[in-house]
Amino acid sequence: MCGIAGIWGEANEDLIRRMTAAIAHRGPDDAGTKVFGGPGQPVSLGHRRLSIIDLTNAGHQPMATEDESVWTVYNGEIYNFPELREQLLAAGYRFRSRTDTEVLLHAYKEWGIGFVRRLNGIFAFALWDASKQLLFLARDRYGVKPLYYWQEAGA
Repeated sequence: MCGIAGIWGEANEDLIRRMTAAIAHRGPDDAGTKVFGGPGQPVSLGHRRLSIIDLTNAGHQPMATEDESVWTVYNGEIYNFPELREQLLAAGYRFRSRTDTEVLLHAYKEWGIGFVRRLNGIFAFALWDASKQLLFLARDRYGVKPLYYWQEAGA
């Protein structure tokens, strides 16, 4: 089931921890947060995990690419992730886990934001590209996995 939370425009460790605590029922197996401050737009990401694919700690989120330039929090299941993983391995990407989450990260690096058209499954995720200062949100076509956002008036 899992659950994700995020804040765009504020690096707030306490708030993102409280947000993920509020959705603890969605992911009793693991929890993680990552706060990005510094230059550019601050971002806070949080995750609650229900371990289904790759039950090891290698599936911990937020998850990053090897160079930590791209991060994600993700909820769902990508049914065709084994095929995508094989394509990415052939393109030279290395994997540290057996998760569909890591496939999302490498797919973004390989194909850009258009990679979502290749996904077959149910999902919601936030992807933070630190080098481009880009926060990208996506959900499956039918909205099976929830993705809600709120924008403050005047922001």
